[in-house]
Amino acid sequence: MLRRTDLHLVTALAIASAAPAQAADRQAISIAPGRLGEATIALGRQTGVSIGMSDQSLAGIATAGMEGRLSVEAALKRLLKGTGATARRIDATTWRIVRAHHASASSAASAAPIQVAPAPEQPPVEIIVTASKRDIPLPRYAGMVEALDDRTFTSGEAASGSATLLARVASLSSTYAGNGRNKLFIRAIADSGVAGPTQATTGQYFGDMRLNYAAPDPDLKLYDVSRVEVLEGPQGTLYGAGSLGGIIRIMPNAPNLGEYGGQISAGLSAIQHGDPGGDLSATLNLPIVAEKVALRLVGYGVQEGGYIDDANRDKDDVNRVRTYGGRAALRIAPDENWVIDLSGVYQHIDGDDAQYATRSVGRLERASAVAQPYDSDYLLGNVRIERQWDNLRFVSSTGYVRHELNESYDATQPGSAPALFRQNNLVNIFSTENRLVRDLDNGLGWILGASYLQSTSRLHRSLTSFGTMPAQPEVIPGVPVYGMGMAAAATGVRNSVREATLFGEASFEPVKGLIATVGGRLTNSRLSGEALDPVAALSFADLARAEAQADRNETVFLPSASILTDSIPGVTLYAKFQQGFRPGGLAVDDQRVRRFQNDRISTFEIGFRKGAPGRDPIAISANVAYTDWRDIQADVTDRIGLPTTANIGDGRIYTVEGRIVVRPIPAMTLDGSFIYNDSRLSQPAQFLRTLSYDGRSLSLPNVANLGGRIAFDYRAPLGDDLDFHLNGAARYVGKSRLGVGPILGRTQGNYVDTSLTASLTHGVVQYSLSLTNLLDSDGNRFSLGTPFDLRTDYYTPMRPRTLRIGVDFAF
Repeated sequence: MLRRTDLHLVTALAIASAAPAQAADRQAISIAPGRLGEATIALGRQTGVSIGMSDQSLAGIATAGMEGRLSVEAALKRLLKGTGATARRIDATTWRIVRAHHASASSAASAAPIQVAPAPEQPPVEIIVTASKRDIPLPRYAGMVEALDDRTFTSGEAASGSATLLARVASLSSTYAGNGRNKLFIRAIADSGVAGPTQATTGQYFGDMRLNYAAPDPDLKLYDVSRVEVLEGPQGTLYGAGSLGGIIRIMPNAPNLGEYGGQISAGLSAIQHGDPGGDLSATLNLPIVAEKVALRLVGYGVQEGGYIDDANRDKDDVNRVRTYGGRAALRIAPDENWVIDLSGVYQHIDGDDAQYATRSVGRLERASAVAQPYDSDYLLGNVRIERQWDNLRFVSSTGYVRHELNESYDATQPGSAPALFRQNNLVNIFSTENRLVRDLDNGLGWILGASYLQSTSRLHRSLTSFGTMPAQPEVIPGVPVYGMGMAAAATGVRNSVREATLFGEASFEPVKGLIATVGGRLTNSRLSGEALDPVAALSFADLARAEAQADRNETVFLPSASILTDSIPGVTLYAKFQQGFRPGGLAVDDQRVRRFQNDRISTFEIGFRKGAPGRDPIAISANVAYTDWRDIQADVTDRIGLPTTANIGDGRIYTVEGRIVVRPIPAMTLDGSFIYNDSRLSQPAQFLRTLSYDGRSLSLPNVANLGGRIAFDYRAPLGDDLDFHLNGAARYVGKSRLGVGPILGRTQGNYVDTSLTASLTHGVVQYSLSLTNLLDSDGNRFSLGTPFDLRTDYYTPMRPRTLRIGVDFAF
């Protein structure tokens, strides 16, 4: 029996009006990084239980943050991981935390213990796949998933946005037209590298809110993000249209209801061969009504220095990019069963010029007649409501997105005056999803939901010539050339889609250790489109015919099924089938408005998983997938060189990928992954068949046939309140082609990207030093320059060797 003087410190008491939680009840828990004493106070307030300590010195132990739906038992496991302490259950609503070596046989017999052992022998901490919408434990999730938590990247990497995800996930790839202009691809599900009006193949989400539809990646900065999950697709059952390759889900830190705090970070960077840059961010968490209402604010600004020179205009470092933005989130928790989140996001990106160079001119150089600036404005608002009844949960998410992207391209023709082609893409999205979920700790349960989405995209185009001669040569057929900097409208297009959806998924265990999951999504799409600013050469009959074809109603059913077994201890084996689709629409082709059909994808996948990365000494995962892609929508170029969308035929993709994560010692993690893709346009459309000679099939564009990544991560304490962290990585991107056909068939890729980061944390201050592109490589990330000249040896170089010095201060 513990001595009378060893009185435990009561660090958390049940809220008087709250019903106490049972040990197995899963609740929404949000705890910021800090000290164990503060964390247990917050945990007690949020769950309505009492948590005591046998030794007051335990209260000062540092703990990581926590976010998710967890039982009290699971939450205590996470908090006590690596502390050398254990938690003992006194009764249904009372727990005591003691040092592991203080536990005696008599006390163990008198108190039912929670299964938390000393650090060297502690049981696995549960890893939850929240993007499954059913909070499925990783060992019982059938599919490949990459989860990056807030310890994965520093504030400097947060400033890089999507580039950080690309550097860490081998199956993720991108075009490189510039921040806010890129298309992201998962696996080899890529349509093309040209930016046209088609819907994205990868769904992107901020919490439960969709970020994109018929627009590129908005490239939100990753400040104050608790977790990013990348799920390979298709994900048609849960996420609907536009998730052919999979989804990327960014989960921001939620407002903490019980603790004031924040963080300030700043960094300066020096680019070899280029301008300096810098970044600044601030986060503030402000409880307004204790345990009821809290506000969280995030603001940031980033400048990326330029490094490309324009010899024709005699300008250096022309491709500077500036980004600024912020977020605000208000959480209201009237009681332990309700959570209401109101959030808003704004970000602006301003690029001074294009990101490409020309090899024939010189390294990191090109010769353009005009500057090609671009900018992006992104605005998001969301309301999320959650209600909990034991294992039953209702979630409603409703929001609005306004995304405007302005781009410009050098349209100068040989022997002609300088000319600039401008394109404005304005996308508005309204979406709402309401779902009822039954979560079970063993991965079983079900989800039933309904959603509605309305998206409208308006693509406006114009041509401006800066010539002074009375007569100017024609650049785009049917578009007048005024000269003197006067703009003339070119044909644009508006596409609108309304989607009403019912979806459901259920998992059951017909025999012990065997889990079957079936699901489906029924979507009704109403599509419409029209030409904007049509050129005079277009007849009213042509326009009326195209718009009549675009105005239609389609109903699509997407089934899914998987089977999984974990009967072998520590090993998961699975097989799954999923489908996805994208609705059709209108595109401008040779200044004519044409219809393109919806496409559909089916993927069969088998895989296995042993252990969990970062948790087990060895974690291995691998899968093999076959994808059948029908009526592929692709952004291509018309005879003038302008982006357009067409159905290019049917294709098939074989994918093999694997990952191994090893922890030879507790402080060190080694991570290696690879992906191999064999993608073919097996049945080209009629207009492409002349390019498929001797019965050969054409390669699908923009995704490398081979990619891989190796990395290490080392963390160790150097003394009292002093921690050292070192990580490094090298990623190989194999060869790929820009697009389909000889003109867009130029190769790109075949380079290695490297990085090294070191940080020293002393109390609430962290100092960091990072170096990217250690070898100062000049690999070609993207072969597209301007679509008005597809024969010049354009390339998009890697950012040269960059050194960043940063400091973070938490309060």
